[in-house]
Amino acid sequence: MPRARDPGDLLQGTLGILILKSLLPGPSHGYAVSRWIEETTGDVLRIEEGSLYPALRRLEDRGLVASEWGLSENNRRARFYTITAAGRKHLRAEAAVWLRYSQAVTRVLRAEPTLA
Repeated sequence: MPRARDPGDLLQGTLGILILKSLLPGPSHGYAVSRWIEETTGDVLRIEEGSLYPALRRLEDRGLVASEWGLSENNRRARFYTITAAGRKHLRAEAAVWLRYSQAVTRVLRAEPTLA
């Protein structure tokens, strides 16, 4: 049975799907995206600006997000990002693949012999 994709590709795309997921409720600026990811993961995943903004740019270049300038909640000029229809479709597909891989890894880690 052929593999669906290289696991390295899966890890590379993880930040993208986290960003897209964070944008499902509506437009958000970069800092709010990173805070949402941090809060949702209980501060396990922390997204640095040096990773976040290039990832947002790549997503925008691929047509998965759109952006426009606006004012943040503290009246500062900020770029707000919105997930596009293509981004929603991409997120659904990538999330399904990621969940399949994560479930497979979980099965391996829970299998005998135990880690204890």
